[in-house]
Amino acid sequence: MNIVLLADNRKTDLLANFCVAYRKILGKHTLISALNTGKIIKNSSGLEVTSLPTEIRGTIEQLASRALYNEIDAVIFLRDPERMDPAPNSLLRACDINTIPFATNIATAEILVLAIDRGDLEWRELIRS
Repeated sequence: MNIVLLADNRKTDLLANFCVAYRKILGKHTLISALNTGKIIKNSSGLEVTSLPTEIRGTIEQLASRALYNEIDAVIFLRDPERMDPAPNSLLRACDINTIPFATNIATAEILVLAIDRGDLEWRELIRS
C-alpha cells in the first residue's frame, strides 16, 4: 500500500513517534511524505520514506493529483486544530472522490494503520490494478 504521512509543524514530532510505534506495520508499505517530514521520520524510526522535494503546498497538490489517479491508498495528516490551514483541501477532496481513507488525528491514524495491518484495505490494491 502507498501511505502518505504528513503533519502540521506542531504535530511533526507526534507523527515521528507514531511511526516509531508502528514501525513494523508501516515498514511493509511504501511511505510518501514531504521532504522535511520524511527526513524526520527516517531519522527517528529508520523507515524508508519517499520524500517529495517541494514546499508543503506543492507537496499537497502533487499528492492530490496522485490521489485522483488512485496512486495513494491511505493518508495520515496530523493537523494542528489551532492552525487549520485550508491547503490540504485539494488532497482531502481527491481522497473523498476515490474513497481513500484520510486520518487527521492520532486516534484515527492508529485505527487506520491497524486496519491496514488486518488487511481491511486490501480492496485498494484491486483499484490500482
